[in-house]
Amino acid sequence: MAFSGTDAGGFKWDGFDSGAPSQPQQPQQPPRKQPKTRKPRKEIKSPVARIFINLAVTLVVGLVYFYLELPAITIKSPDFYAFALLLCAVYCICAVITSGFQGQGLGHYFKFLRKQCTIPFFLAVLLLATALVGTLVGSVIFRAKSYSQLLPFEQGDFAAEVTEISYNQIPMLDRDSAERLGDRQLGQLSDMVSQFEVVDDYTQINYKGRPVRIATLMYADLVRWFTNRSKGLPAYILVDMVTQSAELVRLPEGQGIKYTTAEHLGRNLYRHLRFHYPTYMFAQPVMEINDEGTPFWICPRVVRRIGLFGGVDVSGAVLVNAITGECEYYEEVPSWVDNLYSANLIIQQYDYYGMYHNGFINSIFGQRDVTVTTDGYNYIALNDDVYVYTGVTSTGGDQSNIGFILTNQRTKETRFYTCAGATEYSAMASANGELQNLRYNATFPLLLNVGGQPTYFMAMKDAAELVKKYAMVNVQQYTIVATGDTVAECEQNYLAMLGQHGIVDGSAGLSGTETIDGAVSDIRSAVLNGNSWYYIKLIGGDVYYTISASDAPLAVILSEGDQVTVTYQPGEGSILTAVDVTLR
Repeated sequence: MAFSGTDAGGFKWDGFDSGAPSQPQQPQQPPRKQPKTRKPRKEIKSPVARIFINLAVTLVVGLVYFYLELPAITIKSPDFYAFALLLCAVYCICAVITSGFQGQGLGHYFKFLRKQCTIPFFLAVLLLATALVGTLVGSVIFRAKSYSQLLPFEQGDFAAEVTEISYNQIPMLDRDSAERLGDRQLGQLSDMVSQFEVVDDYTQINYKGRPVRIATLMYADLVRWFTNRSKGLPAYILVDMVTQSAELVRLPEGQGIKYTTAEHLGRNLYRHLRFHYPTYMFAQPVMEINDEGTPFWICPRVVRRIGLFGGVDVSGAVLVNAITGECEYYEEVPSWVDNLYSANLIIQQYDYYGMYHNGFINSIFGQRDVTVTTDGYNYIALNDDVYVYTGVTSTGGDQSNIGFILTNQRTKETRFYTCAGATEYSAMASANGELQNLRYNATFPLLLNVGGQPTYFMAMKDAAELVKKYAMVNVQQYTIVATGDTVAECEQNYLAMLGQHGIVDGSAGLSGTETIDGAVSDIRSAVLNGNSWYYIKLIGGDVYYTISASDAPLAVILSEGDQVTVTYQPGEGSILTAVDVTLR
């Protein structure tokens, strides 16, 4: 049988014939693909045409960005630098594209931009250098003294300067409770609940001598906005912080609110402000109403007093009529304006003083006389203005205050009152402990002058966030805690406790009350939050005295012509709070 050395059972053996050791056959590599040649960009030959196209694209991008982001055109605004750098970048990118340039690596592009885009390139470098130097010049490390002087203040005498305010000036509600009442008021109106929502921004103001919170509406969605925008928003919500009543104030036909922070396009308040005042920086606008009930937006003008970006402060405000859009800048705002300086700004500026009045190094090493404000703040209505209150404590983290500040939100006039005592949260814990069996929780306290004593006043709420009782805690001796179903009862119990401890005369009466005798000419009733309230008017008078049935059961059976003596808290307005009603 013939046998081939190159064919063994059908298997090929390459190395048999040569007698040499076999080598494994290397697989053939596929041919390597040649890299594609990048197609060169098409160059626009005319230099004038290139520059025109670059500028046109940059202008379009700039206008769109300005319309959407609304940066202030001033070197003291960080947003301006972002805007200007964006324009420089857009122009340079367009120059690369229109010139057909294809550099190899970042260095080639850098050289191209330096030669062909000289103005925007060096403008960007100048902007970055200016921002860096401005930041360093305004740094708290070098300007600690300037920061500590942003909020000038004076020492004050609390008992002499803070009057014992009447009941019709004491807010009984905190912000959360006011929002709940206001939202519920809108929900009860079938013609509005499907069309509008309440903006989550209830601003506390003084209106006709009473503390209230005001909120505007917004369209439920874009469809509702498109169908209703011609008429504007038909109403705003007013929550009385004393009587705990909410009212939806309807505006006259054809005088709806057309300018709000939740509007779209040109009627958006931020855009409206920017187009009228392109160089101004603004703080968060707040809604207020003047004495005639016309809604206005108070838009504080922000200035930076230290370096380029440091030392944020307020200098006047632009007042925008929310109905017509008319706006005017005031260096000194009208007296009816309550919110010019925000609570956060005031607290920040005092913290600068507390940290840096002895220098930056001292704020880190040694910390001699370094103080900070406590967590939280509240508002007090005094002399037809709104004041921000917050406590001041040391940086040691103890649970006691060394004093507190009161700042007028319209003028920034500030007083510091030395008063060693409990922090707000310690007082809240004391009030909670007094009613721990009922599991009520205290709201953040107000600071009141009761019997000449600095006193924390709190509403006590149940699990459903309804106000059930009131509590007063002495600031200096926070173990002195009094509660009551009404403010009058709470104050009576508190004064009695102060008398027992020898702090005040035990025979002291209710603060600031007056009495009036007369015959009842009109009596009306209303149910507010489950409580019956009676409004009593006397013959010859134009004021209604309001009192709850729990405070004066006699009011339930009064009739026109009855001779009564009304004990009330004096104040302004057509409705005053009564403390007691008796038959003569």
